[in-house]
Amino acid sequence: MKIITATTYEKELELTARSSSDQKEIDQTVLHILSEVRKNGDHALRNYTKQFDQVNLENLRVSAEEFAEASQLVSEQFITAMQAAKKNILRFHQEQKEHSWFINPAEGIMLGQKVTPLGRAGIYIPGGKAAYPSTVFMNVLPAKIAGVPSIAITTPPGKDGKINPHVLVAAEMAGVEEVYKVGGVQAIAALAYGTESIRKVDKIVGPGNAFVARAKKWVFGDVAIDMIAGPSEVCIIADKTCNPRFAAADLLSQAEHDEDAAAICITTDKNIAKQIQEEVLKQLGSLERMQIAEESLHRHGRIVLAANLDEAFQLVNLLAPEHLQIITANPMEQIHSVQNAGAIFLGSYSPEVLGDYFAGPNHTLPTSGTAAFASPLGVYDFLKKSSIIQYSQPALLAAADHISTIADTEGLDAHSKAIMYRKEDALSEANRFREKQQKQK
Repeated sequence: MKIITATTYEKELELTARSSSDQKEIDQTVLHILSEVRKNGDHALRNYTKQFDQVNLENLRVSAEEFAEASQLVSEQFITAMQAAKKNILRFHQEQKEHSWFINPAEGIMLGQKVTPLGRAGIYIPGGKAAYPSTVFMNVLPAKIAGVPSIAITTPPGKDGKINPHVLVAAEMAGVEEVYKVGGVQAIAALAYGTESIRKVDKIVGPGNAFVARAKKWVFGDVAIDMIAGPSEVCIIADKTCNPRFAAADLLSQAEHDEDAAAICITTDKNIAKQIQEEVLKQLGSLERMQIAEESLHRHGRIVLAANLDEAFQLVNLLAPEHLQIITANPMEQIHSVQNAGAIFLGSYSPEVLGDYFAGPNHTLPTSGTAAFASPLGVYDFLKKSSIIQYSQPALLAAADHISTIADTEGLDAHSKAIMYRKEDALSEANRFREKQQKQK
C-alpha cells in the first residue's frame, strides 16, 4: 500500500470525481437483457442462465427437496452462529419500526400518517466469487419486521444447477421459501417486470456487480430500489494508539471482497503508517484470496498521512465511506466530527467484520460517496406512508379564503372553485336553516 499525504489524496479524490467511468457498453448489455426478459419471460431467463452460469434449468424455483438437502450440507456450528446473528439483527431492527399516527391540531381537524408495509419485495443475493448467507439476513429480516407479506429471493446457481446450501439455509431461517435460481441482470428484470414463474415485486434490494447495479438503475421508477451499490470500502482513522496488526487485518478484510474494493487508512502518525504498511505485506501472503486483495490494494488502497485529527475527519467527510473505523484513544469523542459515513465502528475491538455478520446493524450500506445523502438499509425501506387529512365543514370554511387566494395566485381556478363551491353550499345551507327558523316563528 502506498503512503501518501492528505493533499495528494484530496487530489486523487477530485480526479476520481471528475472522471466518470463510461457505462455505455454495460448499459447496452443491460438494456438488451431487460428487454428480452420483458418480452420472453422464463424462456429468456433460462437462455441467460445457460449463457452466463453454464447450466440448463427446467425449474427456476428452488424445491422443498433442495431446501431439505441444503439443511443436511451445513454444519451445526454454522446454524448456531447464524441463530446468534439473527437474534442481534432482529433486536437492532426492531427499534426501527414505525407506526401510524394521528393528531388533532384544532377543532374539526384530524391529520395523520398511515404506515403500510410494501406488498412484495425482491431480494437479490450475489453469487460468483463467494456465498453470502449474511446478506440474506440483512435484507430479509428488516422486510419481515416491516410486515412485508411476500418476499422472493433471486440468486445465481452454481454449475451444478443448485444454490449454495448456506444461502438456502439462511433463507429458510429468515422465513423465505420463494427462492429462484436466477442471477444477474435477468434476475432484476424478472423481479421488476415479472415472468411466468416469478411474480413482479414492488421493491428490489440487495447488492450485486456493476451489471446488477446498472439494471437496478434502469428499472427504478417501474419498481423501487434500495440503492445503486458500488464496490465495498473501508476507511480507518488511526492515531498513535492504534494496533497496526488490527488495522492491517481490517484493511485486508475489505480488500479481499473484489479488485475494486477500497481500503483506506488515514493516520496522524508516521510510525503507525509505516507499521501498518509492513503488516499489510506480512498478512497478505497468508490469504486465500491474496491476488484479489493485492490488486484491490494496488488500485485503491492508500495510507494517508494527516497533519491532525481535524484534517483526518475532513478527508473522511469528503470520502463519505461505506464503513468508517475510528481506532483512536477516545473514539467516542470524535464521533461528532463525522458527517458522512454509512456505518461507524468505534475502537480497536469493533472491526468492520463485526458489522458484516453479527452486531445487528445492517451491512447493506451506501457506497461510492453516497453516504453523503443516503442511509443503511432498514425497516423503513420496506414501508410506505400515506397522509391522512380530515376537516369538518366549519374547519374547511375557516381556511377557505386562504386556500382560494393561493390557488388564484397560481392561476388554478378549478382548485379555487373546489373550495368556493363548498363555501357557497355551506352558506346556502345556513340561509335555508335561518329561513326555516323564521317560518317556524
